[in-house]
Amino acid sequence: MNDVLDRPERKLAFDALRLRAALLAVVIAALAIAAAPAAQAATGGAASAAPVPVEEKVEAATATVFNEAELTFTPYRFAGASWYGGTSMWGRSTACGQTLRPSTIGVANKTLPCGTPVKFVWHGHSIVAPVIDRGPYIKGRAWDLTSAAAEALEFEGIGRIRYAVAIEYASKGL
Repeated sequence: MNDVLDRPERKLAFDALRLRAALLAVVIAALAIAAAPAAQAATGGAASAAPVPVEEKVEAATATVFNEAELTFTPYRFAGASWYGGTSMWGRSTACGQTLRPSTIGVANKTLPCGTPVKFVWHGHSIVAPVIDRGPYIKGRAWDLTSAAAEALEFEGIGRIRYAVAIEYASKGL
């Protein structure tokens, strides 16, 4: 009996091997996607702060509300952005003294003063968010959006985002 596979059997064996490789690639991609939110938390900002114990009493969300009609913004610019937050970061203190919560809308920037309103536009969605933290400390990125701000914009992952700083604050930082 011949131990060597004939041509049709070799083709079937090769096809089975390619199928296994494709399945392995799909599993690796799924694991990478599942790990992406954890990788986002490594962008700096509140992630670099020491964890603050979460109190039993739930505080009311203290979001700064801006009347967009009363603000005048600089011309739009583009810059690199990412987002941070998630269950491992909620309850931590930001550089501007806020406690990061799931509903906290804000951004991290290295140079603008705390509280500076910034308007962001991403694929037809827009929000005005205050600077509440410092970061990101990744080359090529100027903004870290909180998970609530990213969700409001439907911003996922990393990208170049349009932004405009309120003129009243623009000369103080960026």
